[in-house]
Amino acid sequence: MNTWTDVAPLKHIRSHPATAVVGDRIYVFGGGGPRFVSLNTVEVYDPAADRWDAAAPMPTLRSGAVAAVLDGRIWVIGGGYRKDDGKFRFLPTTEIYDPAADRWEAGPDMTQPHDYPAMAVLDGAVYILGGHHPDATEGGPSSDPGFDYCERLPAGADRWEAIAPMPTPRFAPTGVTWGGRVWAIGGCAYQADVDGVRDFDRIERFDPASGAWDDAPFAMPWPAAAHGSVQGGPDGRTVYVVGGYSGPGIHDRATAFDAETGAAHDLPTLEAPRAAMGVALLDGVLYAVGGWKGDGRTVTDRVEALRVDDA
Repeated sequence: MNTWTDVAPLKHIRSHPATAVVGDRIYVFGGGGPRFVSLNTVEVYDPAADRWDAAAPMPTLRSGAVAAVLDGRIWVIGGGYRKDDGKFRFLPTTEIYDPAADRWEAGPDMTQPHDYPAMAVLDGAVYILGGHHPDATEGGPSSDPGFDYCERLPAGADRWEAIAPMPTPRFAPTGVTWGGRVWAIGGCAYQADVDGVRDFDRIERFDPASGAWDDAPFAMPWPAAAHGSVQGGPDGRTVYVVGGYSGPGIHDRATAFDAETGAAHDLPTLEAPRAAMGVALLDGVLYAVGGWKGDGRTVTDRVEALRVDDA
């Protein structure tokens, strides 16, 4: 599997799914289906059988949510849905899925709605970074200035709290952790100087000890938004970045970079351009799940897999 290879497709086409790994399974939650109608369906992938199975649906229809794994349970956080009038509603909602029991329960709402934010877990605390600006429910992504508001749920707590805002407001970033800090990678926002949406290559880091943000000493290999990121390698210092928007459209690129040094190397390209997909790493195999096709309008059920040497 030294090239991306098709595995069993999803049962439902979807973009913007929340995605998580627990044990030897990949879980995808909700997302946007045909005509970007939000879903509450849940699918579970068994790599040994190369099969997707249904699980208990989410209580809430939503796309653009993120998923955090805590003590074997999956916290599905935020997201939103398009209303009948074509406008969006963004959500502060947290719902917790127990894979062992195939059961949902309510979790604490965030202090603000976050649609398509970055998420990371550090020392048992969940961090939510940015996302679509709440006012973008009216104008949509093409005029969305991005959200700089960030919050966290401390380990063992039942209430979210605000943290220092991101220096760069943005939506569709991804989050990882390294060196005791939470990283916000890429993303995009409307920028008046270009009168359009700009994709970012910047990496900004939040230090929980100081409560402050700084810039990483290196940038992404290229600007990216609506990409997928996941950590791997023997010590978690390898960050894999897959697909997304870069410049005028969706691309098929994939890369791996070292979180300590920034040294990057290209991975094989996807079989086709992809954005707003789920990304997971399980047993040394990187997966790209669903998402938008290269036209930016068509949603896919396609799932591709790539074996990576250092996972």
